[in-house]
Amino acid sequence: MTESPATQPADGDVCQRAKNGVRPQRNGSAKSLRRGHERRPERPRCPPGEGEGQEAEAEEEDPAARRPRGLYAGPFAESFEETPMLVAVLTYMGYGVLTVFGYLRDFLRHWKIERCHIGREKEEQTGFVPLYQDFENFYTRNLYIRIRDNWNRPLCSVPGAKMDLLERTSRDYNWTFDYTGRVVRDVINLGSYNYLGFAENTGPCADSAAEVAAEYGVGVASTRQEIGNLDRHEDMEKLVAEFLGVESAMAFGMGFATNSMNIPALAGKGCLILSDELNHASLVLGARLSGSTIRVFKHNNMQSLEKLLREAIVHGQARTHRPWKKILIVVEGIYSMEGSVVRLPEVIALKKRYRAYLYLDEAHSIGALGPRGRGVVDYFGLDPCDVDVMMGTFTKSFGAAGGYIAGKKELIEYLRSHSHSAVYATSMSPPVVEQIIASMKCIMGEDGTKTGLERVQQLAVNTVYFRKRLRDMGFIIYGNQDSPVVPMMLYMPAKIGAFGREMLKRNIGVVVVGFPATPIIESRARFCLSAAHTKDVLDRALSVISEVGDLLQLKYSRHKIQPSLPRPADAAYEDVDDS
Repeated sequence: MTESPATQPADGDVCQRAKNGVRPQRNGSAKSLRRGHERRPERPRCPPGEGEGQEAEAEEEDPAARRPRGLYAGPFAESFEETPMLVAVLTYMGYGVLTVFGYLRDFLRHWKIERCHIGREKEEQTGFVPLYQDFENFYTRNLYIRIRDNWNRPLCSVPGAKMDLLERTSRDYNWTFDYTGRVVRDVINLGSYNYLGFAENTGPCADSAAEVAAEYGVGVASTRQEIGNLDRHEDMEKLVAEFLGVESAMAFGMGFATNSMNIPALAGKGCLILSDELNHASLVLGARLSGSTIRVFKHNNMQSLEKLLREAIVHGQARTHRPWKKILIVVEGIYSMEGSVVRLPEVIALKKRYRAYLYLDEAHSIGALGPRGRGVVDYFGLDPCDVDVMMGTFTKSFGAAGGYIAGKKELIEYLRSHSHSAVYATSMSPPVVEQIIASMKCIMGEDGTKTGLERVQQLAVNTVYFRKRLRDMGFIIYGNQDSPVVPMMLYMPAKIGAFGREMLKRNIGVVVVGFPATPIIESRARFCLSAAHTKDVLDRALSVISEVGDLLQLKYSRHKIQPSLPRPADAAYEDVDDS
């Protein structure tokens, strides 16, 4: 991806973000990390038990360690094109019109002229604390319900590169659905997190899972601490630790609970959590449940993070000004709504300088990034022991379920006895465990083939190709050039439902996203690419996306490529005035 000289930073980074007519001024790199230097040779993995203090002192002795250019082996290419002013104004107007009609319909419902199907406060509960959030309930009954048919579509096949959907219709404007019994076959799947194509019902992984189901059964009916600890659980955790290059790991049956139930075990009262503003709901919930003080820094902005770290060190806790017991930085590898990749080298440099701890959520990046498919740490060529807590899920790249926490042996032993998710949750299902083991061995090449590595490489090729084609068509695309999560901006509320429906009419299944998962004026379609997608499948999908984009006038980008055809390899983007 090539950027215009007006938006390309001098240090080689290509990360820009702007919102609603405000042009970005900085690239998000911390001031203390700005000047360039030659990349230092890789250090050996830290031995067990090595403290953070020594690492921080080494960083402070070498000022070059705090400069960003040497932290990256190549350009860090991300792009967040600003919203055209006219589009922003029309989007606000669209929501304004919907809100006015929503209040009008609520008036009709109040006087029983129109029937309301959604839960509301009972008349005898007048004066009670409201059970429902007023605005979100208003949004649900007046806006979301109009486009509800774009979500919760029932599948009746494996969610691979193509899938089968059960057709449904509604006679009451999406309040209820009727199933026709007709199956819509061979719908191209651009919505599932099937990054490496392991969500399949044939092949070595599926066969291994079936054999284990026949031997062990499906359910364990106990927790790990009681009589639910199988030998396959132990084998899986050893394999995960080997895969990640850390001392130890432990697995959990649910990815969401891996975050929400383990963060409270790691931080508590008197601790400070610094959280990216776009962190997943599971991370936000875990931070709130911990009872720690939470401060939010701007998305992927190292200046904002360093400012909070400085203030935390200088001022300490509120009122008492005592030092914080622990400072925990919480970030994600790939942000699932933005398609952006964390600036991990800079985050690690900052956490070492200020002696904080780092919690890295690799739910979307594990398997999907890096030359060996081992996540964002592998992508940047970093040492895994520089990340204090490595978290990830098996639900995406591995085609299974659950999540893991990995790191030093002392950390894992502590969580085994203090994590609610470890103590009280039922053990993972044996077939699911076997799916994880088989797919992970395939990625590592321990199955005697190069199939796993080929899938990782194919995903990278598909990602670059798909993103480039969408940009060439004139769509506004968010995120990193290597991220398989591809958000395409829709903005206007009416176009959320229209895009999903028009794509399904043409046998393409996509995910459309709006408030509250995104800011209210930043609605988008989110494509998730897979190694299972062939070039023919992607070309077919791109052709349909372009057709629907022309129909709904979604090609908002002001970055045009000249000439359009044929496209030279070094084509540059030029800013084109709206007029």
